[in-house]
Amino acid sequence: MKKRSKRYREVAKLINGKEFSLEDALALLKKTASAKFDETVEVSVRLGVDPRHADQVVRGTVSLPHGLGKEVRVLVVAKGEKETEAKEAGADYAGYDEYLEKIQSGWLEFDVLVATPDAMRDLGKLGRVLGPRGLMPNPKSGTVTTDIFTTVKEIKAGKIDFRVDKTGIVHTGVGKASFEVDKLRDNIKTLMQVILRLKPATAKGTYLKSICVSNTMGPGIRIVTNPLEFQD
Repeated sequence: MKKRSKRYREVAKLINGKEFSLEDALALLKKTASAKFDETVEVSVRLGVDPRHADQVVRGTVSLPHGLGKEVRVLVVAKGEKETEAKEAGADYAGYDEYLEKIQSGWLEFDVLVATPDAMRDLGKLGRVLGPRGLMPNPKSGTVTTDIFTTVKEIKAGKIDFRVDKTGIVHTGVGKASFEVDKLRDNIKTLMQVILRLKPATAKGTYLKSICVSNTMGPGIRIVTNPLEFQD
């Protein structure tokens, strides 16, 4: 059994297995952020879906109104005009053959990979490298596109891609512990509104089972699972 630190145990006492409103959970979250670095605020949403069925895989993208609070490194694999668009939009890396070769050699110094549709034939050969790390571009997440300029701009501004895992949980970062409560609240509400809209028609029973927020080094704080909590 993993031994928890004294700091973690002290923070857990404040939570004591309770459920909180979104506002109260975030206020408590701010109090529990005591690491020596700016912790990431993470949200875990357990959904009443069975990801083994393709029609119950919840996946989407959302532009967080206040971003993630960190620099997202974007690589664009494209040629000609699209490579130029990528650079003008602020992509950290843009090109074609040189980056395919670098990835093949094990280079993965980027967070998001965007590609034009014609590049997918070559990128498909790198599936064993990119796939397990969640870096393979996908039309459903908007990372396979001809609108390179807009896509790069949105990603750099805080657009994220999320997907339910095999246990039925969506897990993603929504900001930093240094964010003000209202900014964290706005980001979480925006994410939850999208997740609620994506409820599969075939999902049975309760869709929104549980929601937890936490800092990188802290315990989960449960939020009351009332969809009205996330309306504007």
